[in-house]
Parts: sequence; C-alpha cells; structure tokens
Amino acid sequence: MSETRGETGSGTEAGARFFCTAGRGLEPFLMREVQARLAATEVEYISGKVFFTTCSDLNMLKKLKSAERLFLLIKKQFPLISSVSKGKLFNEMQRLINEDPGSWLNAISIWKNLLELDAKKEKLSQRDDNQLKRKVGENEIIIAKKLKIEQMQKIEENRDCQLEKQIEEETLEQRGVTTKSKNFQEEFQNDIEKAIDTHNQKDLTFRVSCRCSGTIRRAFTAQEVGKVIGIAIMKHFGWKADLRNPKLEIFIHLNDVYSVVGIPVFRVPLASRAYIKTAGLRSTIAWAMASLADIKAGAFVLDPMCGLGTILLEAAKEWPDVYYVGADVSNSQLLGTWDNLKAAGLEDKIELLKVSVIELPLPSESVDIIISDIPFGKKFKLGKDIKSILQEMERVLHVGGTIVLLLSEDHHRRLTDCKESSIPFNSKDSHTDEPEIKKCLNPEEKTGASKTVSTSFEARNHEFLDRMSPFGSLLPVECYKVSLGKTDAFMCKYKKSHSSGL
Repeated sequence: MSETRGETGSGTEAGARFFCTAGRGLEPFLMREVQARLAATEVEYISGKVFFTTCSDLNMLKKLKSAERLFLLIKKQFPLISSVSKGKLFNEMQRLINEDPGSWLNAISIWKNLLELDAKKEKLSQRDDNQLKRKVGENEIIIAKKLKIEQMQKIEENRDCQLEKQIEEETLEQRGVTTKSKNFQEEFQNDIEKAIDTHNQKDLTFRVSCRCSGTIRRAFTAQEVGKVIGIAIMKHFGWKADLRNPKLEIFIHLNDVYSVVGIPVFRVPLASRAYIKTAGLRSTIAWAMASLADIKAGAFVLDPMCGLGTILLEAAKEWPDVYYVGADVSNSQLLGTWDNLKAAGLEDKIELLKVSVIELPLPSESVDIIISDIPFGKKFKLGKDIKSILQEMERVLHVGGTIVLLLSEDHHRRLTDCKESSIPFNSKDSHTDEPEIKKCLNPEEKTGASKTVSTSFEARNHEFLDRMSPFGSLLPVECYKVSLGKTDAFMCKYKKSHSSGL
C-alpha cells in the first residue's frame, strides 16, 4: 500500500469536504454546479465522483441537481494492494480505520453539526410560522370581539352577559389549540434532537454500505468487506452495529484506482425528485440538458418529443420565468406529463400539445430553445427519420437559437457522418483518465487540479467538434458522452447560424 495517507474530510474554517456521485459523463456539469451554487473550492473529480469543499448548509446542498448522492468525506486514498494474501488485505482494510481515527471522529463531528444546524433552522422556521399563525389568530379574535361589541350595543342588555360568555369561551378554545400546537412542536423538536445526539459516541449505531469493483471485487464480496470494516469500527470506537435503523451509515468504495470512505448526508438520493410523480428520463440527465441550453428569462423553450415531461419539469423548476411548451403524439405520454405537472404544481407553467415532431404547428423561427430526448432503442426505429426530425426543429428555431439533443450512438453517427472510431471519448472500460485521477488523489498536488480537469474536458470537446460536419444551418457547439445505465448516449448542443430557408 502506498505510504500516502490520502485526503481526509477534515473540517476547517474554509468549510467541510464533500463528494458527490454522478452518472458517467456528468462530472463536468456537477463540477460547474458546485462552484456556481455552493461557491465550492478545491473542486476535483475521479470517474463517477466529484470532490469539493464548501461552507454551505444542508438546505443549499439539497439543491444540487446533477448529483446522484451526497457524502461527507472521511478518507480518500490510493487503492488497496489486491495482490497480497487475504489476511494482509484484511489488515489493509482495517487500517482504513485504525491508521487515522482522528479523521473519522472529525467527520462525525462535522456530520453532527450539520444536522444540528439544520434542526435549529427548522425549529426557528417552525417558531416563526407558529408566531405568525398565533398573531393571525389573535387578530381574528380581536376583530370578532369588536364586531360583537357593536352588536351588543344594538341589542337588549339582558343579552350582554350571554355574548360576553360566548367571546370568553371562543378565546379559551383558541388558546387551547395554540397550546396543543406548541406542545406538538416541542415534542417533534425533542425527537429530532434525540435522533442526532451523538455526544456519547458509545451509543452511536451504524451500518456499512460497501461497493467493490476491479480486482478487489474478484477477491472479496461487498458483504465480506463490510463485515471486516464493521468489526474494526466496533473494536476501535465502540459503536454498535444496527443494520435496520442506524443513526449513521458508512459508505466505502474500493477499486483498482482509489479507496473512498464517506458518510451519506441524506438518506434519500438527490436524484430522487419529490416533485416528479412518474419518472421518465433520469432527472440528472434532464437537468444537465437544460443547463447546457443556457435558458434565460422570457425565452420560448420547446420539447417536441416530451414523453413524460422530465426535461421540462427540471427546466421549469430551475428557470421559472420562461414560456415552456411540450409536444408528443402519444396520449398516454401526455397524460403522464400532465400528472407530473400537477404533482409539481407547474400546470400553469408548461403548455402541452398533441402533435407530430415533423409537423409542428409553429411559425418558422419562432422558438428560442429546443431541448429533446430523441427516442431510441428496440421500440423506436427512427433510422433516416432523424434528419427530417431535425429539419423541422431547425425550421421553427430562430437564428442564434439553441438545440440540445440526447442522441443514441446510431443517431449521432447519422447526424455527424463520423465513424465510431473517430469518437474521442473513452469506452466504459477505458482508463485513459488515470493521470487526472492520480492528480486528484495526491494530496500534495491539489493546486491546479480543477483547472487540469476542465482543460481535459475542453480539449476532448474541441477535438470532437473539429471532426463534426455541420448539418444545415445548425452548427455543433458542445457534445458529451453520458451513461444512461445499461447504454450510453450523446448530449449534443447546436446553434442556428443562419436562416434555413425551409
């Protein structure tokens, strides 16, 4: 094992160290997002993960859109040596805990402080809401009293006592409701504080989630690694294992390139959007496509093959002051989109049309931005129709407008007239990124790491664009190869350079 201790998630005045998992190909989007949204520093990447330092609280961290999951970093270092015997490798795994326990305790402290700060803000917000409700209730009582006093002056004196008694009863009832609400809020807050109380480390419960790949995976199962790590944690810190409902979860990823240990900040993945009822395209991909389009306030944005509307939902949530239109030929898809719009509260933000993508009922050069996931797979055999689809999009797009498309490798090849061998992106098993990965892992070479990564992405992008041939008036601007899980796709951005004359 390398003598390099690796990077830890030590808390400083400059902020805490985090990392996010991301779909392959989305790393540059996530890097830009954490810098823009969180004012993050020391932004670095390895395949599928982006590391950064920020002072942001949990409320801001929840807003990340291109990340799958968020973790507080405990340790990041070079990989374990898988060529040694099982016994030695087990010892190496245990050293992840025993060699630097301070990084673990420090990360636990930061994690606890984040939760406590979030709970305090939630308590203040609830208190403000309760004060507002109480003030409104008191004002209503005062108004009711005034009205009844006026009525009392107009009626006989023998009804005065009855009315005063009625007012008193209503006031007491209102106070009773307020007291019950206050008691409920106090009990709820006590439960939160009890759940995050980790001052007594001996009472801390945990479980280990492990992911192994490469040669490590061939030598051990994730369950075996998790068991070794769990036993080491119990022996070293005295924490108790709880597989069902632990206070703390430990995430470990071991492969041939790095070893990473972290704490999941949220139990629900960031990519699981609460406002999407029925999922279609992966939300992180949809958001990345919308961000690539550079949407501005007042723009007319069209998705002519909207499906369940995921792209439009992600765009409207992030850039609300825009006119959005979604079109599709399928009734079932449009019904699903409408359900999603209602669940997200965006019915009045997005207009839906049942039309064909090759017969859009829109004037020529009337749309500012088009964003669309072009269907592909066994169910969709577009073939040469991809060019007629793009021609219709080109017709309705105004000069200077932007198109962002998600294309299959076959569609992409048809549009660019490029052979597969000319695509300058790495395949799923390629390790040509290893120099940048090592720079990211080396704690003595942090300076300039983010710049190196950005330069790497830009160089690949320019190399690719130089080989692309323009299609009509649409000129290629950017292209990214992204993972959709079992398959890959190309996220391509085009600009309309001149009138198409169609």
